[in-house]
Amino acid sequence: MNSRAMAAHIEDMELNDWVAPDCRGLNFFDIDHSLQGLLKLYLDEKLLAHMLPQYRELGEIAGGRLDELSRASDRHVPILHTRDARGLDEDWIEFHPSYREMEQIGFGDFGIHCMSRTPGVLGWPDKVPPLAKYIFQYIFVQSEFGLMCPISVTDTSALLIERYGSKETKQRFLPGMYSQDMSKILKSAQFMTEKTGGSDVSNIELEARFEDGEWRLYGEKWFCSCADGDVALLLARPKGAVKGNNGLGLFALPRQLDDGSRNKYRIVRLKDKMGTKSMASGEIIFDGAMAYPLGDVGDGINNGLKLMMDQVNMSRLSHGVRAAAMMRRCLNEALVVARNRIAFGQRIIDKPLLRRQLMKLMVPTEQTLSMALFLGVQLEKADAGDERAAHLARILTPLLKFRSCRDNITVATGAMEVRGGNGLIEDWVNAKLVRDAHIGVLWEGTSNINALDVTTRAIAKVGAHTTLAQAMHDMVAETEGLPGQFKGELDSTIDRAVAFAEQVAASGNEPMARKAADALYHMASAVLLATEGARLGAMGEDARRLILSRMVMDHRLRAADPMAIEEDNDAAVAALLSEDKVDLATAQTLAA
Repeated sequence: MNSRAMAAHIEDMELNDWVAPDCRGLNFFDIDHSLQGLLKLYLDEKLLAHMLPQYRELGEIAGGRLDELSRASDRHVPILHTRDARGLDEDWIEFHPSYREMEQIGFGDFGIHCMSRTPGVLGWPDKVPPLAKYIFQYIFVQSEFGLMCPISVTDTSALLIERYGSKETKQRFLPGMYSQDMSKILKSAQFMTEKTGGSDVSNIELEARFEDGEWRLYGEKWFCSCADGDVALLLARPKGAVKGNNGLGLFALPRQLDDGSRNKYRIVRLKDKMGTKSMASGEIIFDGAMAYPLGDVGDGINNGLKLMMDQVNMSRLSHGVRAAAMMRRCLNEALVVARNRIAFGQRIIDKPLLRRQLMKLMVPTEQTLSMALFLGVQLEKADAGDERAAHLARILTPLLKFRSCRDNITVATGAMEVRGGNGLIEDWVNAKLVRDAHIGVLWEGTSNINALDVTTRAIAKVGAHTTLAQAMHDMVAETEGLPGQFKGELDSTIDRAVAFAEQVAASGNEPMARKAADALYHMASAVLLATEGARLGAMGEDARRLILSRMVMDHRLRAADPMAIEEDNDAAVAALLSEDKVDLATAQTLAA
């Protein structure tokens, strides 16, 4: 829009037109051209054709009714009732009707919690492959983060019961955990943290006693996600078991016993949290609560923590997907504001400094999406027995959790700033996105825990970094359409990042663990973005991911003088902010 047209536009604006709109009412799948392109690379053609209408339907719900419900649930938090009318300790949690309606959408209508556990959900004849399920999570979380916790925990808890539960335990829980009938469903919870140990689970003191042929639990848990869950997975130490991780057992705890009576534990308080306010987290005291053991409890070999790590790894991937979803919402909010807000006689998207700021939101958003989708494929292959994929999943899972959740905070804060003062007002979604973003760096291991998992375990013990290096080199070599010099840069960066991380791991240099994890994450995402962009461009699709790869290389993996003026990259920024497709030739030129 030229200056004369802009002046005429400003002249016609009403007072309310000066306040930029938000994304409410948009179809969150239809506006996500990045996702639509990547699905053609990562999903089987037949599966994609079946799921496209379902993704589009959820996209419409996410941008409309789900967004309304989520904001209402954030305002009307759960309320704990500790006793019934007669004074019995039959505690229960009251949820706002908006939360119950969201449950109907996530659990009942779409079956996100069980689609990978049982055939037939959404008309797919077999179990829905995990990656296709994570796309539903990605679309859903763009409006509601809190409810994805019980949805994901129900999914992963069923996985552990499938793998390690006895026949009796499976019969007791799995039919309800597979159900989409809200009157029959068994939603799951995770009760892990204690005052003595959050990340350091070796200090867990909740005691399990074998009494009269049953396992019973005594003690308390400090941070219990989805406190109203019908079945909770938790770690406890059998009486007389050794200290440390080897003495832990994994148990499934029902809320109600077979006769319908309440199990012997009490929710004593709900947490007043900064984010995920819709979902109830609480503190629980156990007074002989009956629980079902998973695996060989107390044998000191297959300890409960080892079994629990199956769930932790799936949850870490889910957190990466959730971070990708929230960053996408933040980026979309920022773009809507930038394209509609007028300041100093221009749309702010035409302001050079704001364009630079939008790049700082876009690049990490696209990095995380690529990493999450690629990791989803590796986990699926690993479950099928692919050893190479298992090694890739071993190192990429903590990498994704480490970096994506940190970037989510930065992107959410940046999107708030683009909206300006209104971003701080709870009438708009930005404040909620900022609050919810902080949860990711706490659940399933802090940044330090995940970075150390990369260096001290995935590299030092498993050697997964060598598999990662080879996989990245293979992708670069096998992808046509990458500019020759850029191809060489990618190969060199792979070697440098892996060598640096190996050095950090071999030397036990803990203070450098996060720097090593950063290097590996940015290297892998640069390769994925480049190869995705080239492949999509060759198909006649949008090739802009190739330009994004160049952005990662220049701004995340190359040393920069803080007092030097950077090279002009206006053409690359213009291509990335354009609403038109970027063809392969243009992307190649800008990447080179």
